[in-house]
Amino acid sequence: MERYDVIVLGSGNAGLCAAISASEQGARVALLERAPEQFRGGNSAHTGGAFRVAYDGVDDLRLLMPDLLDSEVEACDFGQYSGDDFYGELAALSQYRADPDVLDTVVSQSLPTLRWMTGKGVRFMPIYGRQAFKVEGKYRFWGGLTIEVSGGGLGLVQGLLQHAERAGVSLHYHCRAQRLERRDDGWTVHCLDGRRFEASSVVLATGGFHANRAWRTQYLGPGWDLAKVRGTRYNTGDGIRLAMDVGAVPYGNWSGCHAVFYDANAPELGDLDRLNQQKNYFHLGVVVNAEGKRFVDEGRDFRNYTYSAMGAKVLQQPGGVAWQLFDQHSHDLLPDEYRGRQVSRVQADTLEALAHQLEGMHAPALLQTLREFNGAVRREVPFNPAIRDGRSAEGLAIPKSNWANPLERPPFVAYAVTCGITFTFGGLKVNSHAQVLDEEDRAIPGLYAAGELVGNLYFQHYAGGAGLTSGAVLGRIAGACAAERARL
Repeated sequence: MERYDVIVLGSGNAGLCAAISASEQGARVALLERAPEQFRGGNSAHTGGAFRVAYDGVDDLRLLMPDLLDSEVEACDFGQYSGDDFYGELAALSQYRADPDVLDTVVSQSLPTLRWMTGKGVRFMPIYGRQAFKVEGKYRFWGGLTIEVSGGGLGLVQGLLQHAERAGVSLHYHCRAQRLERRDDGWTVHCLDGRRFEASSVVLATGGFHANRAWRTQYLGPGWDLAKVRGTRYNTGDGIRLAMDVGAVPYGNWSGCHAVFYDANAPELGDLDRLNQQKNYFHLGVVVNAEGKRFVDEGRDFRNYTYSAMGAKVLQQPGGVAWQLFDQHSHDLLPDEYRGRQVSRVQADTLEALAHQLEGMHAPALLQTLREFNGAVRREVPFNPAIRDGRSAEGLAIPKSNWANPLERPPFVAYAVTCGITFTFGGLKVNSHAQVLDEEDRAIPGLYAAGELVGNLYFQHYAGGAGLTSGAVLGRIAGACAAERARL
């Protein structure tokens, strides 16, 4: 039996922020990770490392990026992303089901938390590659997303882990929690291998259940067992189950998830050696199914407000596959995720040749779809990828609202995609102090949660970069509150 002040389950962004926060309050902290050491970091290690943060202008961003050069500031239009913008967009994307107090905490603490992280081994930089286009000589950032971590998700995890180790956090790998036992003075965590840990408080940061085929089928619906897993294979709902077993209320959008267009030949399970398998710039092209038909408005909004719903859309198509089509209007704007030796890519000099190269495609129907699309584009409206440009394709069964370019400049390129699930929305209910709540909305003493297993925030849709930010904010709060309880 090992005794600590605070036990944290999960070594992703949320868990590491919780462990570091508790440690700097003087607590003796153990971090238990189910995965072996080489696969530590949870879903965070599989991300691109983008953080959504409320800021009033470039001066706020320079607090997070102190090495940002004056020449970079001059060459960029960072704009601003106010707290009202951040709050309003996440509230609207959740169809106003998100918990207003928890959401307000995430938004108001986003800038202070990211400033805190810069002192914990995390280096932020402008997200040029995925969220900026050069227009009229300046890089213009779009969609409320401006910064990322140097080194991506792996860089984020590595920086936080190094700081946690220096801070004296005790790290335990291959340590899967099986049961929580509630005691008068705290908790005992029973692990599958027989190890036991005691502490005054426990922070759950084990992610959702995206890697649990049975739960996916049970809660998301038929067919979801066939989705590829974009993130870690170890997020199977352990923390959610542990908490419900001791009285926590299940909460949130249990039939909802973050799932994206994913390379059709990507591995079935997330692989740290093969990251960037998603295909998220569909808004610049045309998306069709095997019947040659479009099935989404590709340009309804910036991709980082719509991409998390695309996995569900493609899973509903024949064979669960689709193709993203581009010509030279926009192909050069595509980021690195569309390049590389293992990408499912087909190229041809004519649309006819392309259509006949796509495996399983109804080529005549596809060519008819493209003829109709090309004829519907409002060519008189200028194309501008950095704004909602209103360059639409109208009069179609499914319009394209923005960034519509006719496919007529060869060579033409197609990318085969399927569904890749990133994380699930359903989980536990917490308050703004990250305390886990029971069915009576009472805090369960000494039990906290942060990260993707929090069920208060995401319903139906998700805004890119919000997950890492909310995980860091609530993780930092959970760690501090857990440490304070241990002092009582």
